Amino acid sequence: MTRAIVHMDLDTFFVSCERLGNSKLNGIPLIIGGGDRGVVASCSYEARTFGVRSAMPIRMAMRLCPQAKIIRGDMELYSKLSYDVTQVIESQAPIVEKASIDEHYLDITGMDKFYGCYKWTNELAQTITNETGLPISFALSVNKTVSKIGTGESKPRGNLEIPENRVKSFLNPLSIQKIPMVGEVTFQLLSRIGIRTIQTLSEMPAEVLQQMIGKNGIELWKKANGIDNNPVEPYKERKSISTDQTFAEDTIDIEKMKSVLIGMVEKLAFQLRSEQWLASTVVVKIRYANFDVHTKQCKIQYTSADHILTKNVIDLFDKLYERRMRLRLVGVSFSGLVRGTYQINMFEDTEEMLSLYEAMDRMKKRFGFNSVNRCAGAILKTKDK
Repeated sequence: MTRAIVHMDLDTFFVSCERLGNSKLNGIPLIIGGGDRGVVASCSYEARTFGVRSAMPIRMAMRLCPQAKIIRGDMELYSKLSYDVTQVIESQAPIVEKASIDEHYLDITGMDKFYGCYKWTNELAQTITNETGLPISFALSVNKTVSKIGTGESKPRGNLEIPENRVKSFLNPLSIQKIPMVGEVTFQLLSRIGIRTIQTLSEMPAEVLQQMIGKNGIELWKKANGIDNNPVEPYKERKSISTDQTFAEDTIDIEKMKSVLIGMVEKLAFQLRSEQWLASTVVVKIRYANFDVHTKQCKIQYTSADHILTKNVIDLFDKLYERRMRLRLVGVSFSGLVRGTYQINMFEDTEEMLSLYEAMDRMKKRFGFNSVNRCAGAILKTKDK
């Protein structure tokens, strides 16, 4: 049986959320982001016509589009509306995977027997817009890769069906940048040898591609040829992420304990960014030598940035560790998680900080987590749980 996989993507999600509550924002160039040295988290199509794009420095965006209105953004609102959309989809679709705060995959294989996959998906998209007020685009095809690329081509407020016999003709003329796993570095590498379209990439020997870009070469070749057997994974929201460490000997060394906590934060924050999560609650736990356990927590703005999380963890530890008895364990937990397609809190952090985190994460993913660490947290390794 031919698979029927749908990719649904809310159009300029942050912008659409802001416009729901303020009709004066309709039809004008709008940028979601923060601070003169911050970066663009999202922007309206009106702003994009001037060359503004996500992750661009705010200062550059304002030079391109000085008439744009800047809004700082409200992640709690976006998270709530994302949840509302997910509820609508889950109430009707048999298998749903929430890929990010504004993206969903649906597996509706076999529905053609009863209703018609395209007709059903089109009506679901209309229901989402009617019930939430948010515009949404979708594409229906035989796998996740083709449907995701199709959604990008159908935006804004578009819908597209790409049957199995049209997959190659649809993909071939497109730029290789349309393939989800092709970033700027890979694009530049392939462009230098004349590979710029998906068709050219698909005709390249898979073994040569693997030699050029490593273990992902075969996977990239498959995607260029419209091959993707990855299943739609049923959606399960992670509630928290945590780690702790029991010391070999009970300790009263505050600097040592803080170093361990910093290392924990760095490891957990990297996991948050890798899995595209943002945390809104920080919890610190300590266990004294007499086995008494104490915890303290605080609410924060949604983030996955080490420097913000570290500050809150150390502040909580200073307030929590009052008895000056020896400790046998310290632990950190991040909860109140929401999905995000960006890696750090673009509402708070500067373009320099964003670049730093992106560079560090690339090194960690390529050479291993311990390839680059903060000096303050590199003394001891932590034990995940």
